[in-house]
Amino acid sequence: MGNAKSGALSKELLEELKMNTKYSEEQLYAWYQKFLNECPTGRISREQFESIYASFFPDADPKAYAQHVFRSFDANSDGTLDFKEYIVALHLTSSGKTVEKLEWAFALYDVDRNGTITKNEIHEIVK
Repeated sequence: MGNAKSGALSKELLEELKMNTKYSEEQLYAWYQKFLNECPTGRISREQFESIYASFFPDADPKAYAQHVFRSFDANSDGTLDFKEYIVALHLTSSGKTVEKLEWAFALYDVDRNGTITKNEIHEIVK
């Protein structure tokens, strides 16, 4: 459904993203074109994400943290971000509701995705 490989943004995905984000149809189409220009396969790999993330922190080594951020956005755990996951992440971090941000923060710290956060998981994120 979120797979951008087809080259066209499906009407179903467009409607879902309009309902669940702050973005208009025009904005979503513009984001989609930018996404395909940067990621012609329709997916962002973890390595690509780490590289993009590192460009925001040139004086640090955010690789480990970037891996956790990537994992928290990779909703289907397939090791890539498709357009839907990308837009949801963009919306959440830029203008999501407080409860959505809290759910994302929980997912970020819940490294093993078992629904609980342990001391070891907290240490893994903050180290």
